Amino acid sequence: MNKIIVILFFLIGLTVQSQDKIYGKWKTVDDNTGEVKGIVEFFEKDGKAHGRIVKILHPDPVKQKEICSRCKDERKDQLILGMVVIRDLKEDGKYYRGGKVLDPEIGREYQCYAKLLDDGKLKLRGYLGIPLIGRTQYWFRDK
Repeated sequence: MNKIIVILFFLIGLTVQSQDKIYGKWKTVDDNTGEVKGIVEFFEKDGKAHGRIVKILHPDPVKQKEICSRCKDERKDQLILGMVVIRDLKEDGKYYRGGKVLDPEIGREYQCYAKLLDDGKLKLRGYLGIPLIGRTQYWFRDK
């Protein structure tokens, strides 16, 4: 009986700890329309956070097979589904800084940071040069 209680506390602790990190799946929300556009999964590689598009939520099956024709790096002409669009974020408390985010619709990459908010949302800000000049989206955990 005691072993079961210890295991339950361990599992609860893992759940709580994972909510304090960026890792996992997030619903992306268009900042203009409020529409959920897809799912990005954050993973850790070389001590940094990276985000990959794992689902595109569009009823047109053609959207599932779109490529990034406007990308300028090694992602040019690659499928957007499965693409790593956020790279090299370094954890700094509730912030993840120093990364880059790609907008595959226009093929442009921006500097970015992400912040875990107290209400469970993720604030993602892409910008040029300084954070003052940019765009913010708020994402929600995908359960």
